[in-house]
Amino acid sequence: MRINNFFKLVIAVGVSLGAEIIGSIFTAPAVQSSWYAEIVKPALNPPSWVFGPVWTTLFALMGIAAFLVWSSYAKSTKDKKKGIRVALILFGVQLVLNTLWSIIFFGLHSPGGALIEIVFLWLAILATIIAFAKISKPAAWLLVPYIAWVSFAMYLNYAIWALN
Repeated sequence: MRINNFFKLVIAVGVSLGAEIIGSIFTAPAVQSSWYAEIVKPALNPPSWVFGPVWTTLFALMGIAAFLVWSSYAKSTKDKKKGIRVALILFGVQLVLNTLWSIIFFGLHSPGGALIEIVFLWLAILATIIAFAKISKPAAWLLVPYIAWVSFAMYLNYAIWALN
């Protein structure tokens, strides 16, 4: 791997993990709070310790996927460069939406608001997968576990909203 690509990989993974860190600023205290302890959770709710390792893995995979798309920019045609820019913008949008979900659900204690927001997050992830697939199939596949986990999170979000 060329040194330039190494730095692109570090930046892409770092930006993704940075979004996770921002979200965790709102998540970690709320998970320890009486608000979260007292809300009724569905039977399929995993133990709290599962979420950290899963999300860290998913954010790392997101960063690697973004790197694969970004690293193809220099050797692309003008038309393909436009598609890469659009794909990376979509990637950024879904990262922001991911962070906003944590702020809405945990920071604002609003499962209903978070439920509406997670639909937009899911659609943004799907759009990112489609855009990435046009540039790098491996990058698109790296996002499949992410959309699967967000689909499960959507179920949990809905169930918490409905039960409370």
